[in-house]
Amino acid sequence: MEGDTSNKGGTTMQYVMLIHQGDTPTPNDPEAWAKLSEAEQQQVYADYQALNQTPGVTPGLGMQPPELATTVRVEDGKTLTTDGPFVSVKEALGGYFVLEADDLDAAIEIASRVPAARLGGAVEVRPVVEYRA
Repeated sequence: MEGDTSNKGGTTMQYVMLIHQGDTPTPNDPEAWAKLSEAEQQQVYADYQALNQTPGVTPGLGMQPPELATTVRVEDGKTLTTDGPFVSVKEALGGYFVLEADDLDAAIEIASRVPAARLGGAVEVRPVVEYRA
C-alpha cells in the first residue's frame, strides 16, 4: 500500500484542517467567552458559518472540551484508559473540517479565516493521503 499526497494533473487536493483551540475563547468557557464583546462573539459564529458554506469545504464536527476526553492505549494486549486528552489541554484539537483546494496556498488562505487562528489557537493544514493497493 502506498500513500500519495501529490497534486498530479492539476486536480484538486484534499486537506484536513485541524483546529487547535489553544487559548481561543469559546462558548465552552463562559468566563473567557464573556471577554469578547457581543459583536466579536457574533463575528466568530458568522466566520465559522461562512467557512462551512465555502465551496470545497466539507464541515467537520466540533468537539467537547478536551477535559471530557478518554484516551485509550493497548499495552501487552490489555486496554488501558486515562481520563483526559492524549496531549496537553492547550494543544488539544477543538474541531476539524475537510477542504478540497487547488493547492497548499489556497488551503492556507482558507485556514487563515478560521477564528481560532486569530484568537490564540492555530489551524494545522494536513494533506489527505489516498491509499492504493
